[in-house]
Amino acid sequence: MLKPFIAVLLMALVTYLPRVLPLVLFRKEIKSTFIMSFLKYVPYAVLGALTFPDIFDSTGDYMTAIIGTIVALFLAFREKSLVIVAVGAIIAVYVSGLVI
Repeated sequence: MLKPFIAVLLMALVTYLPRVLPLVLFRKEIKSTFIMSFLKYVPYAVLGALTFPDIFDSTGDYMTAIIGTIVALFLAFREKSLVIVAVGAIIAVYVSGLVI
């Protein structure tokens, strides 16, 4: 009965510390443009690193996944909205799945 309690306590500590330490350590406003831009793009980089590998396993066929990814990247570079990018990639995967 004690081991699960210790495990939950350690998990809470490990997830709470990274959230509280910046508030405790950095009381002043961060003025470095490098650090600010780094902190601005970290969530996007982490999200991309977590989701990108699963894109190729999501359709069951690597070719349709690659086509959908290319369409999504093309639409994203054209600065289309997230909905347009997602719907465009879905349609590309669906149509390429019918053709291939």
